[in-house]
Amino acid sequence: MSGAPPLDPRAVALLACPVCHRPVAADPDGAGLSCAAGHRVDRARQGHLTLLPPGRRPATGDSAEMVADRVAFLSAGHYDPVTAALRAAACAPGEPAALLDLGGGTGHHLARLLDGLPDAVGVVLDASRYAARRAARAHPRAVAVVADTWARLPVLDAAVDRVLVVFAPRNGPEIARVLRPDGQLVVVTPGPEHLAEIVGPLGLLRVDPGKAERLSATLEPHLEPVCASTHRQTLVLDHAAVATLVGMGPHARHLSASGLAASLHRLPASVQVTMAVDVAVYRRSR
Repeated sequence: MSGAPPLDPRAVALLACPVCHRPVAADPDGAGLSCAAGHRVDRARQGHLTLLPPGRRPATGDSAEMVADRVAFLSAGHYDPVTAALRAAACAPGEPAALLDLGGGTGHHLARLLDGLPDAVGVVLDASRYAARRAARAHPRAVAVVADTWARLPVLDAAVDRVLVVFAPRNGPEIARVLRPDGQLVVVTPGPEHLAEIVGPLGLLRVDPGKAERLSATLEPHLEPVCASTHRQTLVLDHAAVATLVGMGPHARHLSASGLAASLHRLPASVQVTMAVDVAVYRRSR
């Protein structure tokens, strides 16, 4: 397919037809996928695939502006500690060979993990076509897919070693289905102190103190906890970095650009912000 990066056949081999759930294979020219039953999906010219069940539309994903802010903030390295914590948890029991980044956005975190796993492949699945366009070029051993995380995932049964979920929804039954018997789910969620210094001044959404309990409830009885850790670090951000941090997340849907600019003007030129995340590891229930 002209202009788009080639599809890694090992990553494609993790995918399933969204209609009949059979394995799929890529066209020789990378223009699309097809299954043995004759169902076909064309690949977007930007390089990503859309694998939705018939008649299903994905939930509203990140806008082009939110994705641009995400790229700017992550590329600056501000959340490198999050990536490091994710890598440590995902590789603790041994190096995985197949990873699914669920709600993975631009594929930033998955790409960094694949950089350190030369034999591994991955799939980035997200509801946003704008994020998928970026993810399609995030790493040569990753495939980007637009899909609905609340529907049946377009991934084969017992296909992946790790499912990664960073600040994204998780579908317990489907995660358990796609994990290999010894596979694990690694979930990164914001802790109660996350961004505490700017929540009030900027009018951001607050982290629900019962979030951890709700997470466990959504995953059980399909998955059971293995271990958990907390990670805290102070970031020093200028106004531009704070603006991209706010703009890349759900806060962006609740704040106007003019209101955010006015609030930022009242903050010091350099703002100390707490990055607080919890990392939980789960396995399939036995």
